[in-house]
Amino acid sequence: MKTIIYALIATLVVVSGLVFANREINNEASKKSASKPLSAAEKKAALRKWEATPDGIKYKKWEASPEGKKVYASEAKIRKHIRAITDMEAVVTSLSLPPGSRLGFGMMVRINGDDYILSFGPEKSNEFQQLHRLDVNDKIRIRSHTVSHAPKYSYPIISGDYVERDSKLLYKRAPRKGGC
Repeated sequence: MKTIIYALIATLVVVSGLVFANREINNEASKKSASKPLSAAEKKAALRKWEATPDGIKYKKWEASPEGKKVYASEAKIRKHIRAITDMEAVVTSLSLPPGSRLGFGMMVRINGDDYILSFGPEKSNEFQQLHRLDVNDKIRIRSHTVSHAPKYSYPIISGDYVERDSKLLYKRAPRKGGC
């Protein structure tokens, strides 16, 4: 009887030791992964370091070029609508993206005389089924919360959040799960 009790106690000690040791390992891992955000000075230093790399130099040259200035000017024209997430009138100019683009599904649109890439992201099943029915010269209303640019493209890139034609909803981006 005593040996059974000793065996049970020994087993309990070993198991609790393993549980305690595993908890310490998990705590150390969570402390390492939860690093504090960079300060403004650290961000500036990292940006200066990146600008000295070949990619950074190439990007700065693109920004100063006429093509880069044109992209920034086009972005400035729609910035008010992007910040307020309001409707913009657009005309579809092409149903495909520029050659070599890796933006997923998208199209070219013209807003107030400037061309833009309207990108929706990777194509999933039937998510963009209504958008495939659009034709060149169709007038649409779009809303977006983001406009970006890249030296690879001669146009600003608008992230498509909402598209309608003739007051009929064609696409609305689903809200992020678990995000802001």
